[in-house]
Amino acid sequence: MKYKDIRKHLSAPRLNRYHDAVGQSKPKAVRLYKTNLRIAQAYHPLLGVLEVVIRNGINNQLSALFADPDWIINEKAGFMNDPSLTYTHKRTGRRKKNTYLKSSVEKAERRIRKTGAVVTSGKVIAEQSLGFWTSLFEVHHYKLLKGSPIKMFINLPTGFGRKEVHNVFEEIRLFRNRINHNEPICFDANNIDFSHCEFIHESILNIFEWIDPNLKTWVNDIDSVEVKIRNGKTIL
Repeated sequence: MKYKDIRKHLSAPRLNRYHDAVGQSKPKAVRLYKTNLRIAQAYHPLLGVLEVVIRNGINNQLSALFADPDWIINEKAGFMNDPSLTYTHKRTGRRKKNTYLKSSVEKAERRIRKTGAVVTSGKVIAEQSLGFWTSLFEVHHYKLLKGSPIKMFINLPTGFGRKEVHNVFEEIRLFRNRINHNEPICFDANNIDFSHCEFIHESILNIFEWIDPNLKTWVNDIDSVEVKIRNGKTIL
């Protein structure tokens, strides 16, 4: 396909960033764009496993905390609706309530009912985004949960606590969103740079090790991120 046609289909603003980064070389711009796609593609198996492992690990901890396997449904009227989640909005000065978790569960329930299925805790849990699980490590929710979410990690490094785990989760969440929206992940400002990709890859493997060191070994044969990044660096 000719470059002008590729640019027409992908849009000039999207492709121009790649074009500028490789010294106006059209062939290199296309190679870099495809490299970005290949690296992004390589993350999907790891991110898929990561989300399942995180939600199951947290679910196990909160099921034990509340002595209730249906906590995600029943706690809509519990900690998700706690008075401490009410705060004063800095800009407007109005009192507001953080209903993110409760709203996320209610939206999941509506989606499930819309399909004609029966709402179950398992289905609601499967519907939740990485943002939902990350939010449980925010100070206000974490206190209400008595620090239970972090107990899913049996191998957490010294010096790592709620804040550090939250920050790592948030970095991965934002990176995953960029991938899902087909945004570039191979730049630092206007320069080609794979260091953030490498950081996210290391962070994902670290989380597996914190939960169960065997997980890191188990995903090895579906992990092609390093190979894709190494190939991508040949463009530089």
